[in-house]
Amino acid sequence: MDYVIRPLQSEDEPILWEMLYQALQRETQGEETAREIVRRPEFSRYVEGWGREGDSGFVAHDSTDEQLLGAVWCRALEPQEKTPELAFAVKPGHRRRGIGAALLTQWVRANPQQSVVSLRVAPSHPGARLYERFGFRVVEEGENAVTMRREV
Repeated sequence: MDYVIRPLQSEDEPILWEMLYQALQRETQGEETAREIVRRPEFSRYVEGWGREGDSGFVAHDSTDEQLLGAVWCRALEPQEKTPELAFAVKPGHRRRGIGAALLTQWVRANPQQSVVSLRVAPSHPGARLYERFGFRVVEEGENAVTMRREV
């Protein structure tokens, strides 16, 4: 499959709502999650008002039919936070094909100044090994989530 990766723009907020939903679907390990879950404050903060200063990310589309495949995006969730949080999702049926690695590679190359980034994943998240390949290390383990941090 050929795909194209491009930078996210402020008008891409609807794409990020979909990708946030896909990420949450994966976190619930196949249980059907109501789409309204993305509007809960603890999740909507990753997407709402996309395009503000400091937001950065990339989206992957199928080069033939423009089908959305995945996205990686980063933002400081609160103005006073020094460590921005990375969010990441690849749609089902397109995982384990290198799209995630390509998205993360693109983000890391485009943001060399971003020396500290964190992300939260479920303890059993299969992407943890991918994140480790990119230098993320577990810094906190909770019952429902693991916080990983990348420092360069």
